[in-house]
Amino acid sequence: MTVLRGRRTRQEREAASAARWPLAERLDAWLGDPHDSTGPFGYATAARADAAEEFPSAACAALDELGLQHYYVPAQYGGTLTCLPQLLELIRTLARRDLTTAVGHGKTFLGAVCIWVAEEGAGAARLADLVRAGEPVSLGLTERAHGSDLMAGEVVAEATPDGYRISGEKWLINNATRGRLVCLLARTAPEGGPRGFSLLLVDKAELPSGTFRTLPKVPTLGIRGADISGLAFDGAPVARDCLVGQEGKGPETVLKALQITRSLCTALSLGAADHGLRLAHGFAAERELYGRRMLDLPQVRRTLAEAYGDLLAAEALSTVAARSIHTLPGELSVTSAVAKYLVPTMVDRMLLRLRGVLGARAFLSDYHAHGRFQKLERDHRIVGIFDGNTMVNLYALTAQFRTLARGFARRTGRSCDPEQHAATFSLTGPLPDLRPDRLSLLARDGSALMASLPTSTAALERAAAADARLAPAARSAATLTAACRELHARMGAARLLPGGAPVESFDLARGYSACFAAACALGLWRHNSGPYDGGWREGQPPGEADGAPSPLWLQAVLDRLSSALEEAVPGSTGPLPRPWGVEEEARESLYERLLERMAAQYAAGELFSLLPCRIAEGPPC
Repeated sequence: MTVLRGRRTRQEREAASAARWPLAERLDAWLGDPHDSTGPFGYATAARADAAEEFPSAACAALDELGLQHYYVPAQYGGTLTCLPQLLELIRTLARRDLTTAVGHGKTFLGAVCIWVAEEGAGAARLADLVRAGEPVSLGLTERAHGSDLMAGEVVAEATPDGYRISGEKWLINNATRGRLVCLLARTAPEGGPRGFSLLLVDKAELPSGTFRTLPKVPTLGIRGADISGLAFDGAPVARDCLVGQEGKGPETVLKALQITRSLCTALSLGAADHGLRLAHGFAAERELYGRRMLDLPQVRRTLAEAYGDLLAAEALSTVAARSIHTLPGELSVTSAVAKYLVPTMVDRMLLRLRGVLGARAFLSDYHAHGRFQKLERDHRIVGIFDGNTMVNLYALTAQFRTLARGFARRTGRSCDPEQHAATFSLTGPLPDLRPDRLSLLARDGSALMASLPTSTAALERAAAADARLAPAARSAATLTAACRELHARMGAARLLPGGAPVESFDLARGYSACFAAACALGLWRHNSGPYDGGWREGQPPGEADGAPSPLWLQAVLDRLSSALEEAVPGSTGPLPRPWGVEEEARESLYERLLERMAAQYAAGELFSLLPCRIAEGPPC
């Protein structure tokens, strides 16, 4: 089918001059109304499969028929993928329906991305053919005894005259049983070490009988139907042309590939956030408590509005991170770590707060909305573990503190590169081709995205002098910028310990992430739909072009990120203690207006987003 792979629609051509999510709209429309209890993409179907711990085979087969897997293959190898934001958009749409399906189908990109990074000619072309044909691919990294410690791996690939002989076990591998192909990290030098491991693309269909076996599926709390299993090899022979890249370069290739996938894992969280917030808002709008609608209770209103603000902050960071894979690949070690830490963490906490809105119905599996919330909350907990868990990503930031501090001081002391910033932040601008050869294990010059924060703040302050509505956002931006400078000073002076970073460094990394997300939001504001609004129009229904430009989304996002920064590094946004009532009075109007915006998107049948995007279920009945 060519629903996603055909010529551009009128809507996509219009998107060249007006930022929106055209691919998401097309895919969601094709998936159909999720309230249809019989379709493979319906909420009821996902609930039944989850209860039975069944893999969503029908849904994945339908996606193969649609041709979604062509977006897992770069265009240079005959696929449809021309830029990574496309994949963010598509996986977010799937995750909004069912995280198990999104993980089960999308995992093929994770399995294949090491080959795209290594830029293997013949090997990449053969893999591309198999992926387009619908063959699942897995990535065999972790082992039962070593987890994230890849340099301790015990799977051995012993050199033979014709290739390698593989022995050992990989465990907790997604699609290990279903996948025909596995990109395997194995020890190729007896002594191990950074140059002692290599990647091999193993085709299980070509292995002699008895040289490998699949391990049993592991029961999991969430994504119960996913194929989380393993592989055990017993002298399995593979040809030398199965080597991915150069021998001994396996860990380097994996780490660079994970920078890409960590930046895109946020799509799973964005989809989950929309699903959870839609459930909570719909329930609160219908439920009556104490003689009035639950939605009229002040605490419920604030909870929903702040959750919406968190979602918009996560979307801004995720969107910029996906674009920066093309524009700033040399800094992706920082950008991906921030995105993979902050977005899943924010959404986990959002779902925890929304659980309080739903009350008992957040735990029931049979009595409200097919038990969608309890399934969603369980499923999303795994996202923080994929492709490096929270601690791994925070540690990746602490390891670069001094480089980041030096780079921030140097970059903010000179003029920025306006073309580079425009390419990264402008949602309607073209993206350069992906250059995997420019990926780096460390951001040698710091982060240009973070360095844009003072410049964007200054631009916002100038705009606020002419438009008083921007003043609250400008004050928040100035506070964040001042805190960011102090953070970098502390990062540059952070102690280094033989056993790893000290505890306080992780708090600094959390604070750094909040400031980084603020820089992304401000960059989007500067470079999209004029100098003020980033596409929002206050006082009009979503999607309409008329109405006064609104700084509402930016003010809310900066306020939420200021709160996150203060929680991570107390006192960083101002002296303590501070008068609580003054802050709350200023926020009350902000979040009431933000809730109105969210309710308007809900009533219009649109995605909860900074950009227009219709959803298949349409407006609520």
